[in-house]
Amino acid sequence: MATGNTTRLWTLVAREMWRKTRRRLRSGPVYRWRYSGRTPERVLIAPPDLRLADSQIALEIYYGRFPLSGHLVETGGESPFRIEVPNRGWQKTLHGFRWLRHMRAAGTDLAAANARALVSDWIAIHGGSITGVAWEPATTAKRIIAWLQHSSVVLQGAEFPFYRAFLKSLAVQIRYLRSVAREMPDGKDRLRARIALAFSALSLPAPASALRNATRNLAAELERQILPDGGHISRNPLDVMELLADLLPLRYTYANQAETPPPALIHAVDRMLPALRFFRHQDGSLARFNGMGATIHDRIAAILRHDDTEGAPLLHAPHSGYERLALGDTTVIADTGAPPPIDVSNAAHAGCLSFEMSSGRQHFVVNCGVDTYGASEFRPLARATAAHSTATLNDTSSARFNHSIRVNDLASPPLIGGPRNVPCRRTDQPGMHGFIASHDGYVAQFGLYHERELSLSEEGSVLAGLDRFLRAGGAPARNNGRDFVAVRFHMHPDVELFHDEEDRLVLTAPHSDRWVMSCAEVTPYVEESIYFAGLGGPRRSRQIVLSFKASEIQEVHWQFTRTYRESIAGKQ
Repeated sequence: MATGNTTRLWTLVAREMWRKTRRRLRSGPVYRWRYSGRTPERVLIAPPDLRLADSQIALEIYYGRFPLSGHLVETGGESPFRIEVPNRGWQKTLHGFRWLRHMRAAGTDLAAANARALVSDWIAIHGGSITGVAWEPATTAKRIIAWLQHSSVVLQGAEFPFYRAFLKSLAVQIRYLRSVAREMPDGKDRLRARIALAFSALSLPAPASALRNATRNLAAELERQILPDGGHISRNPLDVMELLADLLPLRYTYANQAETPPPALIHAVDRMLPALRFFRHQDGSLARFNGMGATIHDRIAAILRHDDTEGAPLLHAPHSGYERLALGDTTVIADTGAPPPIDVSNAAHAGCLSFEMSSGRQHFVVNCGVDTYGASEFRPLARATAAHSTATLNDTSSARFNHSIRVNDLASPPLIGGPRNVPCRRTDQPGMHGFIASHDGYVAQFGLYHERELSLSEEGSVLAGLDRFLRAGGAPARNNGRDFVAVRFHMHPDVELFHDEEDRLVLTAPHSDRWVMSCAEVTPYVEESIYFAGLGGPRRSRQIVLSFKASEIQEVHWQFTRTYRESIAGKQ
């Protein structure tokens, strides 16, 4: 397995090096002439934008304060496109121009003039040189979509020279993106490039062949990247949300232009909307798996307004590799899938068989998630198995990440090893939801399989679990000093832990019922933890740990039982 992982890794590196070489060639003078051509006469339609807008941010930008990607930069009167900012996320967001929606929300002539001035600055400073962050294909795709969606604001009150320059720059960017889209790395950025090209073929005067080609390429990418259950090949819930925010407006743009959308687009959206609901807890936030951080609830709500599906979310997402248990007001979401392909594993986590549990609008058991806009050095900690509510063996992650400087210079650290087989079967019965799953992520190093059973019953008042580590064929683990197990349950920062008068471990949170955690074979103990996915950044939290040797205890049975406030005694 190690040899296979190494081969796949260096294949990825070679592909990425080739892509960068091709990009440099396509941005050089030999290719640049290909991006010149006829300038469109006008924008036919401005597609809608479902992302939330805030007129206050438009005012901040007017005064030279740019709060982007969780980072505030004050320009001091200088154009933001001329200053050096070391925060790469901020740079990408700046050049992506999605912040134009805040100018649209302001709805004033002043906001429109400021939008026009900033677009004019970008054209003057970056429009003539296809290089740097500004022209990375993923950023270019976002910018094309944003310029089209908010063209009515940018062009409001514009004089003819600017109008012409805007359309000319847009045409160059579209031709450039069309040239490089096929060679982009796999995943959501390549799909978004196809979305941007479809938007452009619909929104600008173009020959029928351009729309046919854009539609065909979009359909092929959707069929390949969107799984039958509506998940994305990256297994990241965030990617489902982000792609829907572009695909829904695209579907409406086809209809508004009296064009027939490809069936792949219709079917993808129809699958993805239930998938987004699958990952939601009852408070509206998305479960923290494989790159998901903090949820902005209104953003989810804005997307799900377009979901005509009625009834409860699905319980089984076998292609994405997730299970959902939901009874009463208790929701459990679990990762029961193998890692995504190495090409799209840059945000993937080693969280196989981890789960989250919420009761009503309160989260109790969580995964640590990621700090979306925080320091990159914390990402390896957030992606490790120990940052998830599952079991670790010998303090080792069930999947491995490459941290070679040479590799990471080309791409974010990919996941290069982990479970290959994760069989899972539902055990639902009347009044009970459950499943049994196992993974082989520890077999290569330690010769042990991890198996987990979860069941939710009693109208959502009892979550029972079982964890065991066994050798092939169900043989017990050997006492060889390599069988130390830690089963972790990370608590949400709002949850308090204390022992009641009967020495039971109690979980409590404001305005929520209490839960008692128990284990028949091992005494639970509490350790410090970090919740990375807070809206304001990482927060201190705690975790419950069951520690034992697999050779001495073959399986542990644990349980979370809801105990209503009036029936429990104890002091915090």
